[in-house]
Amino acid sequence: MSIALCGSSVSPGTAIGRARVQQLGQLDVSEYALPARHLDAEVARLHRALEIAREQLHTIRARIPSDTPQDIAAFIDTHLLMLDDSAFSRVPAEIIHQRRCNAEWALKLQQDALVQVFDAMEDPYLRTRRDDVEHLVRRVQQILLRAEHPPGVQIERESEPRILIAVDLAPSEMLLLHQQQIAAIVTERGGPLSHTAILARSLGIPALVGVNQATRLLHDNELLVVDANHGTLLCELDDAQLKGFQRQQKAERRQRRQLDRLRNEPALSLDGVALSLHANIESGDDIRTLQRVGAAGVGLYRTEYLFMNRPHPPDEEEQYQSYRDTLRRLKGVPLTIRSLDIGSDKQSDPGSTANCSNPALGLRAVRLCLQDLPLFRSQLRAILRASAHGPLRLLIPMLTSHQEITQVKRLLVQVRDQLRREARPFAPAVPLGAMIEVPAAALCADIFARQFDFLSIGTNDLMQYTLATDRVDESVNHLFDPLHPGVLRLIAMVIKAAHSAGKPLSMCGEMAGDARLTPLLLAMGLREFSAPPASLPAVKQVIRRSDIGKLQRALGRSLDSSDPKRIAQRLEGLLR
Repeated sequence: MSIALCGSSVSPGTAIGRARVQQLGQLDVSEYALPARHLDAEVARLHRALEIAREQLHTIRARIPSDTPQDIAAFIDTHLLMLDDSAFSRVPAEIIHQRRCNAEWALKLQQDALVQVFDAMEDPYLRTRRDDVEHLVRRVQQILLRAEHPPGVQIERESEPRILIAVDLAPSEMLLLHQQQIAAIVTERGGPLSHTAILARSLGIPALVGVNQATRLLHDNELLVVDANHGTLLCELDDAQLKGFQRQQKAERRQRRQLDRLRNEPALSLDGVALSLHANIESGDDIRTLQRVGAAGVGLYRTEYLFMNRPHPPDEEEQYQSYRDTLRRLKGVPLTIRSLDIGSDKQSDPGSTANCSNPALGLRAVRLCLQDLPLFRSQLRAILRASAHGPLRLLIPMLTSHQEITQVKRLLVQVRDQLRREARPFAPAVPLGAMIEVPAAALCADIFARQFDFLSIGTNDLMQYTLATDRVDESVNHLFDPLHPGVLRLIAMVIKAAHSAGKPLSMCGEMAGDARLTPLLLAMGLREFSAPPASLPAVKQVIRRSDIGKLQRALGRSLDSSDPKRIAQRLEGLLR
């Protein structure tokens, strides 16, 4: 009889292979007091460990093959930047002097403070960046403790596929998996926005996270099947079950080959409806991936990554050069830039704790920008200046009220006037859009549609706020359901409002990249999708196989159902 363990699927696919269980031992970090005369030497010991960690990461960085997805190199670069930040180079040294303690303990205290800040962040992606802190501190502590092996998954080239079972994986550890015979990854920790999830999707490796006690329950060389399409890991299968999953694997390989051939094909439905597929990107480095999948443009450029892991925000000139260079690399492909979407906790010193009791409902995104006008004005100037170099749209996140709309528009008028006086070139008409990600905005979508040139539905936050569910919290993320009737009704309202006003509408949340939901969104009237580049080929395939008129008739009654499971079953039948 087969045994199944359940987790969250973060990178789809089926894998069959022998288990490779990676035991993550706990570092023995304890506090001990130092006499005053030894404190300078202890600080020097800390700095030597930081330098060794830096050398290790540079070595890993240099080994990255040219065909490795850019995401991996970006994570390594982030760790290198963090090592140079005062949060690691200065604050632990100050703790050593203040507490007269050892370097390992000073790093632990600083890690606890930083993790507390990240845990209070409202944005799910930014919150999971606590992983960066923990992975980096562990690396330096291991150097300080003179561990026998440097941190990392030590896996030699295998003669047969292996399924890696681990508590968690750092970006540098993920790199060591690249070009190895790793068929799938299973971790006890992590969520859909964790490092493991992001990099597994980039590498095309099936992955499950949140599989409790996996390293304790599974054994090396045990034959396993990872069904990351349905969130299960199975062991002790009989021959018939194994053959069934082998057939499933072969079908997936055929499917991938078919998707690769769609890159240059139009996103055109069977009944002649032309759809627009755009990509979400974090930096100009993602453009290569965008071009590889044949995206029509960038539907969401997350500017906050320019502001992360640094003591001071980038100035206008640095932002302008970054946006300009991205537009030039796009070579005429349209770019939608989202203005800064970070929270009140990012204003605090890295070593402090956030002072907002509920950051998800606090000072974030456009709210923060309208309170910090110099920060917002600097970004708007940079974006408008960049518009002289290619087609660009400006998207404002988390708008809720008419007052915010008025303030944003007034500030844009002021910035344009300043640039004209300074004789700085910019496009005369940069389309202005609103992110619809707060239920109040969705309910007033008709008002927003009249006020803006285009709308974009941010389904991640819209679901979080509508369902009062934190998708990063493993205890409640099972409630995070895109097929909940409340979510679907809000989306339908926004689509109807945009169509009635004759305004373009896109969707840029995770729902847009989930091919299982594509028939539903087509039937609801969505015509522009923006998603991670890797998910676009599957969405395009569904579009090209769909008769939208028939979908609307087939799904009409199902959409009125109060049961998400019934809607899901109906969608599954249509996809088959």
